Amino acid sequence: MTASSPAASELVARRARLLAPSYRLFYAEPLQIVRAADVWMYDEGGRAYLDAYNNVPVVGHCHPAVVEALAQQARTLNTHTRYLAEQPLQLAEELLATLPSELGRVIFTCTGSEANDLAVQICKAVTGRRGFIISDFAYHGATDVLAGMSPEDGAPLGPGVYVVPSPGSAAGPAEFGAGVRACLGRMQADGVGVAALLLDTIFSSDGVVADPRGFIAAAVADVRAAGGLFIADEVQAGFGRLGEMWGFQRHGVTPDLVTMGKPMGNGHPVAALVGRAEVLDEFARRRRYFNTFGGNSVSCAAARAVLQVIRAEGLLQNAERTGAYLQAGLHKLAARQPAIRTVRGAGLFIGVELGNPRDGASGAAETQRVVNALRHRGILVGTTGRGGNVLKIRPPLTLQPQHADLLLRELEQVLPAAG
Repeated sequence: MTASSPAASELVARRARLLAPSYRLFYAEPLQIVRAADVWMYDEGGRAYLDAYNNVPVVGHCHPAVVEALAQQARTLNTHTRYLAEQPLQLAEELLATLPSELGRVIFTCTGSEANDLAVQICKAVTGRRGFIISDFAYHGATDVLAGMSPEDGAPLGPGVYVVPSPGSAAGPAEFGAGVRACLGRMQADGVGVAALLLDTIFSSDGVVADPRGFIAAAVADVRAAGGLFIADEVQAGFGRLGEMWGFQRHGVTPDLVTMGKPMGNGHPVAALVGRAEVLDEFARRRRYFNTFGGNSVSCAAARAVLQVIRAEGLLQNAERTGAYLQAGLHKLAARQPAIRTVRGAGLFIGVELGNPRDGASGAAETQRVVNALRHRGILVGTTGRGGNVLKIRPPLTLQPQHADLLLRELEQVLPAAG
């Protein structure tokens, strides 16, 4: 079905009548997806599309083990954490086993936005301060507070929110620590105490920046010296996407708080905040927090199944191995294709920055053209970065080298001929 077909036009018209205009569709000719399995999505005509974009089904679409765990638990019990139950305790134990020992307490939520919003509340309560530092094109969630910490969406910054140049900007990662130090100086001059540094550890909306390893460590140390905490937003980077379980591991730091989102349940609405025991204990002394269905029985079953699949199928290793294979192929393509300016990322989270090979101008229009051309060739990718000129490649962790080869072949076909 194409967007110009009568059936597709009717679906688009119904959306316009029924859904708020804030909803958006991918691609100039939107897709109607009716089923999915592993790395493949299928339209209503049965055509298969390689999903190289959707990070939420982290262990692959409709993984049988996750589906069975959901169904079995849903047939048995689904209730909240104010009753004694094994499921949230088992999930907490398995989740904490993947994290540094200093991180010893878990709070379950339903979404990554809830987890990040809670992290902000905790930092304010524990430090008694109101200032937050973020990168200047960050995205951290959909609540009112987080909209003020998500400049990517165009909302004004919230009170006490300060931005530093993204490591994806011209300043680059080498200057990131200096940017945070300068920001701390501005906050001090303004009489604003720093509560926390909040970072997406792969800088996804900033254009995907993973290297060099350790480049955020000095910034974290400076914030802590000033009395603030470090929140690692792992909603996109976590659960093995970078070839390591957590993005902060690349930087040799242990956060005070770690937030997670829906990849935790392969798309089921389950998320979490994990923190240092002393931080969460202090928060509990000052404030109450209860999330009615955070940590419910079915969500816990889904999340436990995801962790088990990651271990049983060696998906950390696969993300590292297949990600390196795909990046190597992209670097080879870049060597003969001037439209590709840079390739960056880690594991199976990759950004490919494009430019206009003829005049060197911004590659935003070219990136949109490539994304839509790939969609017509059965490959689904997205865009990111302040200029909208970075291809965002973020497939399920089950992607294999033959899938990477397909992506590389089709990408080469849609890029302008080198000349």
